[in-house]
Amino acid sequence: MSTKQSSQQNADDREIVITRDFNAPRELVWEAMTNPKHVVNWWGPRGFSTTIETMDFRVGGDWKHVMRGPDGAKYPNHSVFKEIVKPERIVYTCSGHCEGGPGVCFESTWSFEAPASDKTRVTIRMVFPSATERDLVVKEFGAIEGGKQTLERLGEFLAGRSANTLIITRKFAAPRELVFKAWTTAEVVRNWWGCKEFPAGHMEMDARPGGAWRGCLRADDGREIWLGGKFIEIIRPERLVFTFVREAAPAIGVEPVDTRVTLTFAEDEGKTLMQFRQEFFVSAELRDDHGNGWSTSLARLDEMFAAQEVMSTA
Repeated sequence: MSTKQSSQQNADDREIVITRDFNAPRELVWEAMTNPKHVVNWWGPRGFSTTIETMDFRVGGDWKHVMRGPDGAKYPNHSVFKEIVKPERIVYTCSGHCEGGPGVCFESTWSFEAPASDKTRVTIRMVFPSATERDLVVKEFGAIEGGKQTLERLGEFLAGRSANTLIITRKFAAPRELVFKAWTTAEVVRNWWGCKEFPAGHMEMDARPGGAWRGCLRADDGREIWLGGKFIEIIRPERLVFTFVREAAPAIGVEPVDTRVTLTFAEDEGKTLMQFRQEFFVSAELRDDHGNGWSTSLARLDEMFAAQEVMSTA
């Protein structure tokens, strides 16, 4: 991850501001901050662990968590979300204390900027009722250094997700214009996405930068897996980038997934060499599970090209 990080104090001496750049798309950084399953992996300074009692991520929702320091001391915190502008800004009020010690309160604003499609700048701005209270958390709780370490841990968590990357290279017996259409035309995608047990039963696509896509893989017995995301970059017929989100389906043991897919298409003597890259899996197990699913899907697409079925529907 990027090492760029800074902190400063506002002229009225009531603020703490910490900024850090990450080599990860904003949607993924937002997910790491707003999904409690991810937050517990990086929240707090080094040596701290966090238990989340509740995280009702909506305006007016409560966020209650307890941080435990290396010495075993507990730090209960209660926050209330005041403003949520996905994926740009989160504002919440927070009150917390070390058990048996004095309490502090402040308003925190997390801003998420996207200097590039694969980079994110996070700025934390904490505003305290007075300079005295700001000084208390700096001296007693090490708030500035703790904030820096928290963002460092977030960077390490995101880097770990980057390491679990699925890469597939495949050559199709079709011109790249047709292969590109096979990825961006809902009627065609519906015919080849999904594995044998869960073929695609629904697919809709608005193939333009910022446009959404949504689909459903449906088994014969009615079990469903819903997918979706947004198109980030489209360069016809060379390059396609989109987010890939799989919704949780606890009843059938399906975990949520929030990833990013990058596809490139190169001409090769009348055929198309496709390079597929899916990033930011939270584990190697999820990456490998998707690898098996994509291999099955791409085999079906290969069969469609061989039978010239894509030509009739694209």
